[in-house]
Amino acid sequence: MKPATLAHRRELCFWGWGYADAGLTPAEQSQVAGLAAQLGTGAAPAPAPRLEEFDLPAPRVAAPARLAAIMSATPYDRITHGYGKSFADLVRLQARTMAHPPDWVAFPRSEDDVEALLEFAAGSGAAVIPFGGGTSVCGGVEPDVGGDYRAVISVDLQYLNQVLEVDRSSRAALIEGGALGPELESQLKPHGLTLRHFPQSFEFSTLGGWIATRAGGHFATHYTHIDDFVESVRMLTPRGAMESRRLPGSGAGPSPDRMMIGSEGTLGLITRAWMRLQDRPRFRASASVTFPGMPQAAEAVRAISQAGLFPSNCRLLDPLEAFMNGVGDGNTALLVLAFESADHPLQAWMARALELLADHGGRWDADSVQRSMAAAGGGEEGGEHRKGAAGDWRNQFLRAPYYRNYLTPAGIIADTFETAITWDRFEAFYAGVRERVGGAIREVSGAEPLLSCRFTHVYPDGPAPYFTFYCMGTGSGDMNAMLDRWRTIKLAANEAVTSLGGTVTHHHAVGRDHRPHGYDEQVPPLFREAFAGARRVLDPNGLMNPGVLLDTPERGAVVGGVLRHPQ
Repeated sequence: MKPATLAHRRELCFWGWGYADAGLTPAEQSQVAGLAAQLGTGAAPAPAPRLEEFDLPAPRVAAPARLAAIMSATPYDRITHGYGKSFADLVRLQARTMAHPPDWVAFPRSEDDVEALLEFAAGSGAAVIPFGGGTSVCGGVEPDVGGDYRAVISVDLQYLNQVLEVDRSSRAALIEGGALGPELESQLKPHGLTLRHFPQSFEFSTLGGWIATRAGGHFATHYTHIDDFVESVRMLTPRGAMESRRLPGSGAGPSPDRMMIGSEGTLGLITRAWMRLQDRPRFRASASVTFPGMPQAAEAVRAISQAGLFPSNCRLLDPLEAFMNGVGDGNTALLVLAFESADHPLQAWMARALELLADHGGRWDADSVQRSMAAAGGGEEGGEHRKGAAGDWRNQFLRAPYYRNYLTPAGIIADTFETAITWDRFEAFYAGVRERVGGAIREVSGAEPLLSCRFTHVYPDGPAPYFTFYCMGTGSGDMNAMLDRWRTIKLAANEAVTSLGGTVTHHHAVGRDHRPHGYDEQVPPLFREAFAGARRVLDPNGLMNPGVLLDTPERGAVVGGVLRHPQ
């Protein structure tokens, strides 16, 4: 039976990743069952949660008549907006617990609705959490706001999902913040244009969410973050609309765009943005290159990143990562390299890249490379099925999040963390993170760590390593014990990457999970104070996503029905 909801999109799996009707294939189930057995359990997954198993309190405030048609308190809407998709979120859903569900989920149809919601929140003492696609893996959308709020409203912009205007001559488009990746790409395709931003969550995440969290996308070099594509942003704050001027570039003081990008819902809701686009690629070339070890492979990638070739894909998988993704033997590192262009063939770019890789011991199948260049044009990102290691890895990458729908109920901890570090420190950093996080895994599980690494993005001054780890959560089915084990590993990872000189997050945002032993240590205290001052101006009542980036603001008592920030 389809759950009651105000959402107009395909039903989601409320307790895991993806759509409710898109689970693991038999082959994938066999693969993850083999991994579970390798980690020490042959247990079948626990039964999936049901909506009626959750004990949700009644909303603490009543919806006003003006907004009643766009506000929902159904179990499906409240539960799907109560957590993101982090490991901790999925474990708590398996335990059928939600300590802080949103009182209401709002589905505005217009900016007028958003403004009315903010006015209602201010008058009723409610906190507001902007909600994109709900794919946060760092606690960014959880309604655990603290403070003296009388209620929490999760605001889902999925009805604001249109491409409003296309400027073909400037290669730009005005797009609403609630548009999912596939929605905006399908509307741009008739114009021969693409945003060409494809995070792993592309199918389920929104433009506004990408901007708010500084999301990383498809390109491994040159265009790596959504920042690179933003031309201007419009945000509705509790004080009113703030919209930057649409320009190709400007030196006019600190950029308002830069303050809104990465604000993680703490200043307002991103309702639309002008985005820089690209012509759809017609020429492609790819290669899968093996190396005898990670040190040689990392040096080869550094050479590529500093040569000004700008490959679209330059994903380096260490030996274990390649093996776990079914594209290696566990003894060699693998580089998945690709170029693409809407303008020109790519033989010269690929030839020079292969020369550099050969200098560092790289090996590849020359015939496969030639075939990849002959097959120019065609294919959508995330939908094309390329042959060979590159295609196998791509398909595995897009399907991987579904695996936790099996592993978590089977008592397996499976999680990731990502960072960035300069080239001069990478070798010591890679070894140090593996030692420290591996030690934490060994401590909580009593087993040798299964910890692998890949580069998701590379820059001339350093890579963005992305680590994946697996271990036994608990053999008893105790979800609280498994969550405690995960927290020990997570804190060890946060501490390791920051103390060794890296960032606590490269493209997964900060949320609530990356603040302890991470973000607060990375960002200067004076900057945090300055940002808090900006938030007080834009959100004087402290409504917006309290506890993210900054502590929940101390607020005064309710005076005349409006919460006043203490002066």
